[in-house]
Amino acid sequence: MHMSPNQTSAEPVLSVRDLTTSFLVDRAWKPVVNGISFDVLPGETLAIVGESGSGKSVTSLSIMRLLAKGTSRIEGEVFLNGRNLLALSDPEMRQVRGRDMAMIFQEPMTSLNPIFTVGKQLVEALTCHGQMSASQARDEAVRLMTKVRIPNPTARLEEYPHQFSGGMRQRVMIAMALASRPKLLIADEPTTALDVTIQGQILDLIKTLQEEEGMSVLFITHDMGVVAEIADRVIVMYRGEAVESGSTEAIFHHGKHPYTRALLSAVPRLGSMTGQELPQRFPLVDIRTGEAEQARPVTVDVDRAAPPILSVKNLVTRFPIRNGFLGRPTGAVHAVEDVTFDLYQGETLALVGESGCGKSTTGRSITRLVEPNRGNITINGVDMRALGKSALRRQRRDIQMIFQDPFASLNPRMTVGAAIAEPYLEHKLGTQAQAKEKVADLLERVGLSPDMMSRFPHEFSGGQRQRICIARALALDPKIIVADESVSALDVSIKAQVCNLLMDLQESLKLSYLFISHDMAVVERISHRVAVMHLGEIVEIGPRASVFDNPQHPYTRKLMNAVPVPDPSRRGVRRNLDADELKSPVRPVGYEPQRGSYREVSTGHWVRQE
Repeated sequence: MHMSPNQTSAEPVLSVRDLTTSFLVDRAWKPVVNGISFDVLPGETLAIVGESGSGKSVTSLSIMRLLAKGTSRIEGEVFLNGRNLLALSDPEMRQVRGRDMAMIFQEPMTSLNPIFTVGKQLVEALTCHGQMSASQARDEAVRLMTKVRIPNPTARLEEYPHQFSGGMRQRVMIAMALASRPKLLIADEPTTALDVTIQGQILDLIKTLQEEEGMSVLFITHDMGVVAEIADRVIVMYRGEAVESGSTEAIFHHGKHPYTRALLSAVPRLGSMTGQELPQRFPLVDIRTGEAEQARPVTVDVDRAAPPILSVKNLVTRFPIRNGFLGRPTGAVHAVEDVTFDLYQGETLALVGESGCGKSTTGRSITRLVEPNRGNITINGVDMRALGKSALRRQRRDIQMIFQDPFASLNPRMTVGAAIAEPYLEHKLGTQAQAKEKVADLLERVGLSPDMMSRFPHEFSGGQRQRICIARALALDPKIIVADESVSALDVSIKAQVCNLLMDLQESLKLSYLFISHDMAVVERISHRVAVMHLGEIVEIGPRASVFDNPQHPYTRKLMNAVPVPDPSRRGVRRNLDADELKSPVRPVGYEPQRGSYREVSTGHWVRQE
């Protein structure tokens, strides 16, 4: 791997040479990272990019020496400020961790101890390495929480991790990582599990802290939009090897390796659909040949003069909060408040918003997986709320759901063939032989081969498992599919492939989608119309082009400003997003909100009056 010219001018903070990490599998050593070498200079951000299984996280865990001893083997050299970390004893390594280099992980809730207050955990991080008294550590903990922009830090020190939102928990993890002023911060997918606005805040925060502290950052991610915004240099990893490295500009504008180009082609770019009426497939690059597909539009004739296939009127869903010995209701979560929309045959309506805005509850209320409090839901003219149990089961053939986590949606003890056939057989739509034929056809439709039907879910990758869930949803020939964050847990190129698959199926089967997502860039490519949800209400709804080209509601604009743009020229940009947490939808017993009024900005484009 070549070193860039500027790397000789300063001593690197971190220098990795021929790092090879292997795991013991079936009594043989299987290399997962193959001879990777790189430097991180003082104050520099180096991004390691790749998909799940490329070896990027194993690289960071090898540098930190956090892998299990008996089943892993690390070879090569890792120098931090001139010391070879792989030659240190365990006690010496413990001193280095946290003091000289620190790490933040993808899921902050698993990194924090739920039984201790946030303050206690921060104080422990400070007293562990330094010679601080408890009262000095407490003052420093308040200073660190202020530094990572946590509002009201003194009071929040006494709170527990579950009382913080995901974004605020990640801020606490960053505060802990900064406790001993490390020279190197390793950030392993620190924003993947977060909403887009919170992600924007965390990226701004890391940039600002880096400037203030002069820290080097090793940033591990699969999101090329994030890379463009934060990294000075990039290493692209594929199957355990570094296939390309260079400055961020060089990688984005002149990427040579087909895998680099494939990764970039799969990144949804906000604004790329300007002037396009119909949803467009992602123009993916073939990794083997480097050839790019054409971005083709989805040609389904949506007839808005015909009655809608799904009509939702004044939908309200609330969850009571019970406290005390008798479990009396003390309040309610107003998850969905007065939501109204129509969905037509062959159309994709996207419901967008952050976690807690009520979009998933809306999807579950429509299918009556959650019972709404009031409102009308009609599918093909049938009133869903008036149906008894057996009639509801029959009606659910027309509306199916695909969930976010494909592994949790599949029974690990069932073959995928049995899982896909189950709804078909349960509804008595045919014989075992017909079910087998149906499964073979469905597996082919979703880009898998029929001979995979005898395998179990753990034998498939995340993207393949999501395809299996799509096949199962199609087993009953539904008219409507509610896709609840169905691509948000997938790697960027797999996400693009699954989106293309959904669009192909819509074209061939005239499916209607209620596409629930927080990813504005994906929504822009896949949807005909967009509804933006905030605190249980739709604040803006209209044709996709109209909403994206002319966003009227402040919350819609906030969502769009937060989307990472895969353009290296924006690397210095700060979004200055507020560090406020999403307001709570909890209300006292008997609270009834005022009905919102809407104004029509252009044909079919409605905005809630604030």
